[in-house]
Amino acid sequence: MPEWLVLILAMLAACAVVVIITLLRHRRAAEDEDPSETPDVIEYMTMWIGVVYAIVLGLAIAGVWEGRSAAQENVRAEAVALHEISERVRVYPAEIRDRIRDDVNAYVGHVVTTEWRTMADHDRLTDEGAALLDRLRRDVTDYEPRTDFEAQAYQPLVDQVAAADQARSARAESTGATMPGVVWFGLVTGAMVTIGMIFALQIRRTRRELILAGLFSALIAFLLFLIWDFDAPYSRGLAATAEPFLRLFPETGS
Repeated sequence: MPEWLVLILAMLAACAVVVIITLLRHRRAAEDEDPSETPDVIEYMTMWIGVVYAIVLGLAIAGVWEGRSAAQENVRAEAVALHEISERVRVYPAEIRDRIRDDVNAYVGHVVTTEWRTMADHDRLTDEGAALLDRLRRDVTDYEPRTDFEAQAYQPLVDQVAAADQARSARAESTGATMPGVVWFGLVTGAMVTIGMIFALQIRRTRRELILAGLFSALIAFLLFLIWDFDAPYSRGLAATAEPFLRLFPETGS
């Protein structure tokens, strides 16, 4: 099911729950019940519950967005490091240069195809990707420079391999959902309490109040969906992409 359809259904469901419960409550209310006589303490508590929950939602959204941005930055850092290896190795003999560049292209091609699908579907990296990076590391580090010019390029190449490995490790750590289950429990429970306070305030007097209550519930459903969508940086709708690899190594996307 497309994620946009899940979002629409979640928002409609939130509106429907509020409307149905409010209408049922209105029918069962006593004839002499006065909705305007809501105790001040309930209004005060409702206000603070809404404020606290809004802060919690804001922090959760900021956290998952930061995680998504960090995941994209890890991809960019890995792609840049591999591109630097491919460019800096030009000072090596043709046989060594071509072998290292073939290693880089093989690794990048595997990442943007097989490994990216594995991250999206199974929340993990592949063993083959690790093996390809190890082969690249061996080919870079095992070469013994023959001239001073090659010796000057050797250490920066080793450093770039280490940078690519570090970025790959960071990418592995950010694969999959990052929000703990207890946080989700708090977010969902907070949503139920916040929406439940609508009924404590006896929102059932006019059609306008009913519409506003429904829109408020739909907004909370949208924000929770947004947090869920950002929570897995590589596998959901607004996910980090392999665009840095494809931009620096266009031949791997063909």
